Amino acid sequence: MARTVRSPRTGAGDDRRRLSQNFLADPAWAHRVVRTSGAGPEDLVVEVGPGDGAITRFLAPAVRRVLAYEVDPRLAERLSERYRDPATGVRVVRADFTRVRPPRGEFHVVGNIPYARTADIVRWCLAAHGLASATLVTQLEYARKRTGGFGRWSRLTVLTWPEWSWALAGRIDRRRFRPVPRVDAGLLVLRRRRTPLVAPERMNDYRRTVELGFGGAGGSLGASLRRAHPARRVDRALKRAGIAPGAPVGHVDPGQWLEVFGVLSG
Repeated sequence: MARTVRSPRTGAGDDRRRLSQNFLADPAWAHRVVRTSGAGPEDLVVEVGPGDGAITRFLAPAVRRVLAYEVDPRLAERLSERYRDPATGVRVVRADFTRVRPPRGEFHVVGNIPYARTADIVRWCLAAHGLASATLVTQLEYARKRTGGFGRWSRLTVLTWPEWSWALAGRIDRRRFRPVPRVDAGLLVLRRRRTPLVAPERMNDYRRTVELGFGGAGGSLGASLRRAHPARRVDRALKRAGIAPGAPVGHVDPGQWLEVFGVLSG
């Protein structure tokens, strides 16, 4: 749900335009978002920007408890009234999701999120110790960039790959939203790995290697890595991972990064 703050207005329609809210209007897709999350009857789900409750409708009967954060006062009040019975398991809080503390214990995040706040919301999710998964409706371009959809991999994805999987679980036609946005959406799924691909005590070394690689020296991954590692070892690492000597860093997938790190740190 994209929201861009503009000058204050009055009226429900004006509020919707002011916050640039794009509600998911297709029940089948709302249900699919919930199913894709994998959250079940024993789980706590934090919903980001529930809006008019399109996804909440399917979350409530599927999970133990829903904690929904809505920044729009009118929408928050309306949704609170709908779920005023504690037996529904839904609690609506008027607040900016990125400013609240994560729940204690394990939980999941689900939401049709504001496009302009995507980076902040993803950052919050990655920093939340108890988060098991995040299933987010984002701008399609963002989801594709984070999952290698353009044949390139982002620094953020590579940095977090040992602990998190990133996947594009579907493309949502823009006509499934009201009002209709200018671009299609993507269903982005982050899942915390039960067993990290890099041992916790080696993660700082892994991150330093990735930061070095994305440093941009010489126009290739190999050139960047040679600033801190012997050329022969770098060449051996690239060969082991199947990476061309002059390959740009963005063309190196997370699996290849793990191979490179294994050789350089061995």
